[in-house]
Amino acid sequence: MKPLLDKELLSRISTWQVDFFDSETKNEIKRLQNHPEELEDRFYKDLEFGTGGMRGVMGVGTNRINKYTLGKNTQGLSNYLKELYPNENLKVAIAYDCRHNSKSFAKVVADVFSANEIEVFLFEELRPTPELSFAVKELECHCGIVLTASHNPPEYNGYKVYWKDGGQLVPPHDKAIVNKINDTDYTAINFNANLSLIHSIGKDIDDVFVSAAVKNGVLKLNSNENRDNLSIVFTPLHGTSITAVPATLKEAGYKNVHIVEEQAIPNGDFPTVKSPNPEEPDALKMALDLAEKLKADIVIGTDPDCDRLGIAVRNNNGKLKLLNGNQTMVIMAKFLLDQWKNQGRINGHQFLGSTIVSTPMLPKLTAHYGVDCKIGLTGFKWIAKMIEEFPEMDFIGGGEESFGFMVGDFVRDKDAVTSTLLACEIAALSKASGSSFFKELIDLYCTHGFYKEKLVSITKKGKSGAVEIQKIMQDARTTPPTKINGSTVICIDDYQASISHNTIKDKSLEIKTPKANVLIFTTEDGSKIALRPSGTEPKIKYYISVNTEIKKASDYLNINQQLDVKIEGILKALELK
Repeated sequence: MKPLLDKELLSRISTWQVDFFDSETKNEIKRLQNHPEELEDRFYKDLEFGTGGMRGVMGVGTNRINKYTLGKNTQGLSNYLKELYPNENLKVAIAYDCRHNSKSFAKVVADVFSANEIEVFLFEELRPTPELSFAVKELECHCGIVLTASHNPPEYNGYKVYWKDGGQLVPPHDKAIVNKINDTDYTAINFNANLSLIHSIGKDIDDVFVSAAVKNGVLKLNSNENRDNLSIVFTPLHGTSITAVPATLKEAGYKNVHIVEEQAIPNGDFPTVKSPNPEEPDALKMALDLAEKLKADIVIGTDPDCDRLGIAVRNNNGKLKLLNGNQTMVIMAKFLLDQWKNQGRINGHQFLGSTIVSTPMLPKLTAHYGVDCKIGLTGFKWIAKMIEEFPEMDFIGGGEESFGFMVGDFVRDKDAVTSTLLACEIAALSKASGSSFFKELIDLYCTHGFYKEKLVSITKKGKSGAVEIQKIMQDARTTPPTKINGSTVICIDDYQASISHNTIKDKSLEIKTPKANVLIFTTEDGSKIALRPSGTEPKIKYYISVNTEIKKASDYLNINQQLDVKIEGILKALELK
């Protein structure tokens, strides 16, 4: 017997069966009547904005990405812009990635904006997300949109909104726009494009973006010969970076660049990888194989919309070693800080940005240079917000554990184009001085402490999965652990309650950052364990950080093994093993 759908759900479904919706949509709903569980999943809620905008599976329904959910977002955003800037000539920029339907979805979004008398600058073909962030500022737009689902599986797509500063939506605009979208009825969407307001952009923006990336991403090398001596293997993983990274490396002077040809052509099916996520070692396998064949120094892969990058470098034994996002962040930060210091530009009014689930090593590193490290919630929108909040300070760069880094403030989101160049500069400079990317990282550990992190993501799909994740977070709040892996929990930071509780002194302080569904446990031995439901995927994430001292580089293997054992102990204590 088929499960019955409740009245509220049937009412939601019926709103999509009126004449406003096209016959294809109505026929699909009719077909789904024989699959009530799937129909429920498509309509039981509206897709919500998370840390990276709205992202979901493509298909018919309020809980799916389609022309109507995108149209409703765009109509609500148009209404908000017109209310906020009533006497201005409104302008938006739109980009899209390699995913299925991204180009057609971008056209739908452009049509709705133009139908609302808003001028549109639409990229002629797929472009990296950081270039969209750059274009918003370059063209003095009021906002920008990029159609992308980052590294999600092929059935996903998404809608990221950028504001005037080139950063993603933050308070107060985020909630105000969501409210405006929620107040917009689907039948109020105006799809009647004003084509005279839609302009195509491409090489004109590409050229200035690449030049800006080179200006911000290069380090002072003794000569271009050092760049010639670096062998690079690069893969775009079938994504948008093929349109910008090779050109940027070429302009910076790199000639020895080898692209993984099988992954060079944009393809929304991502046919050569299980997941186009540079965090996953399997995603870079073809690049690693090519690097071994060529004896390359460094391997770099970017995700489909080119805002995140994975890096592999030669370790002390000459073997290619994949770095995690925290390692990449601290080494990039170190070289930027060195450059600022050598140029005499550090005077106490500089800062780097990071997030609450990223490595605690970064604040120790920046303090060593007399530079502030500001910590925000997960997501680069909060790092971009710091730049706006502290205009009297110079922003050097920022990073987070999820393989993203931002160099300077010319782009206001994580930027794998400029970060790829910076990584190559670090590798070239290190090699020229008789060191290496990996040795520089070990030296950092010897100076500031050996910090090691691990991320565990647990997938809980659908409505029942969302309930499970909610219960995990609730249980962790109501019955928090007193010890983890034998070490006493000395602090509990609950970002939803905005309370930091010292369990030893039994005292609480207010957390000043905006509320977020995040819990962080700090133990007596310096370990940190963070729990956070993903804002863009049906997952709950556990971020684990451990650390200890390391006196000399030759101790690396032994200390690294000790930290691995400690992480395994924490995983067992949390019943994640």
